[in-house]
Amino acid sequence: MKEEIVNLTEDVSSSPLYNEDFAPIPKEKRTWGLVDMTAIWIGMAVCIPTYLLASYMMKAGLSWVEALVIIVLGNLIITVPMVLNGHAGVKYGVPFPVIGRAAFGTRGVHIASVVRGIVACGWFGIQTWIGGLAIYAIWNALTGSEATTGLDTGKFVGFALFWLINVFFIIKGTESIKKLEKYSAPILIGIGVLLIVWGAVQAGSFTTVLKQSKQLGVPAAELFQADDQLFLRLNPIKDKDGVIKAKECRITLPLADDKTYQTTWIPISGNIDSIPVDRFNKNTDMLAITTDLNPLQIEFRAPHGDDYHTSSLLSVTINKAENQGFGQRIFTYLLWLTAMVGFWATMAISIADITRFTPTQKNQVRGQFLGLPGTMALYSFVGIFVTCAALINFGDVLIADDAPWDPVSLLGKFESPVVVVIAQIFMLIATLSTNIAANVIAPANAFSNIAPKKISFRQGGIITAIIGILIAPWWMMERISELLLFVSSFLGPVLGILIADYFSVRKKRMNLNHLFKVDGIYSYGRSGFNPAAMVALVVGVFTALLGLWIPGLEFLYNLSWFTGFAVAYLIYYLMMRKEGKRVVG
Repeated sequence: MKEEIVNLTEDVSSSPLYNEDFAPIPKEKRTWGLVDMTAIWIGMAVCIPTYLLASYMMKAGLSWVEALVIIVLGNLIITVPMVLNGHAGVKYGVPFPVIGRAAFGTRGVHIASVVRGIVACGWFGIQTWIGGLAIYAIWNALTGSEATTGLDTGKFVGFALFWLINVFFIIKGTESIKKLEKYSAPILIGIGVLLIVWGAVQAGSFTTVLKQSKQLGVPAAELFQADDQLFLRLNPIKDKDGVIKAKECRITLPLADDKTYQTTWIPISGNIDSIPVDRFNKNTDMLAITTDLNPLQIEFRAPHGDDYHTSSLLSVTINKAENQGFGQRIFTYLLWLTAMVGFWATMAISIADITRFTPTQKNQVRGQFLGLPGTMALYSFVGIFVTCAALINFGDVLIADDAPWDPVSLLGKFESPVVVVIAQIFMLIATLSTNIAANVIAPANAFSNIAPKKISFRQGGIITAIIGILIAPWWMMERISELLLFVSSFLGPVLGILIADYFSVRKKRMNLNHLFKVDGIYSYGRSGFNPAAMVALVVGVFTALLGLWIPGLEFLYNLSWFTGFAVAYLIYYLMMRKEGKRVVG
């Protein structure tokens, strides 16, 4: 059976809703094949946030197996609506802001597309900051300069340079993006494999590395209360032979009147319970603290030539957490699953921006399933494995907090400038390929849709790049998991409405001509807003956010993408089911 491709049957080029970037792409001009559709997902999925995801989960106490299962499951779940929503892009050849006019109205679609666009701008800024850090690491390697832990001028210069590289590809257009993704995909997969080989060789074996994962989920120091007394349990990193790498620790205790007392460097010889300090319990690995004030601070160090490797300064407060029961554990899994789905929730909304460039549904379905779940699993495992290997292979990693959780920090630890420079260039390619495909195309189309005759795709891309600076990505970097959960509250309902509209209400049939008419059937009485979509969107978002405000309903927020999607889908379908034939035209 021949696949249906719908073309315009009227001249709508004079419409204010039309420009050349939004015009349906005829089948003969769709140049993205199966390899291109797969490659673009490899290029997008191989990125530093992917690398970081599993590490964040392990830091929260999950095992590497649990983290990997959640990542695979989350990506399989999100690929399904991704494929469903990509169908219209292939059939009608237009991007998401145009397709969305059918469900939301010619004006109402701005709400959905701009929300999606702003989220992408945030990701654009984060990825550009990460790319800037790679440039900063290259500069340090070439000049022999020392990298700083905080913000400095060099990092902002690197950010500006990488921002300009992104702008270059924005100006060159979508064909340059296709070439970038196609040629970078095999390089990026190769990097991941090489990093795994490096970790295994340096540690002695593959299994030795994975055994270190338990140390990543344990706090370096824990302060807790028992029998009206405070205790400090120390958990510095151990090497592959089970020997503590830190040789000394120093504790700073808070006293009254904002004063502090700092111990000398206390030797750590063999086991923690040999630290010679007052009121130390010789039968345990717990140190009795003589003050009930907290937080206290602690740092570790180990000899390194004529100097020392010193850990980050830890601020430790009383830990009142209890062991999670089965129900709490399941709840934790669901929370991270929601965050994982939210990772690509933006792309699920605007996937038609990409699928419109391929001529067959087979290409978009196979390409997405081949490119997304497998690549996310592989590169997340690279992040897990290499971070665990770093615990063994680098002498300056004394506590879990100092493990190089991101590849830019990891590669910066190598002593050979040549290795650092080449590796960081590969990181730049990975970050650039993700940024352009995932975080430029959609917002560029969203901003262009606000005034198609005045804002082109390239101008929309420049607006994206500027907002990417204004959102201060250096601040957002530490809040990625929180942001994923929050934006899921908005993105789930939008996707629920789109899929309900296209599949359940219209049965995959739309009037392409009317998508470009200000007085057509999708103007909904010339207001430009579809009331059903507005109601479904508001109720879907509100329901998801209830968990933020009402005790006992936290699950609604922790499952915000699923909650919002289901509620918005149901409400939209119930309000529109009798309107199906009329709104198809």
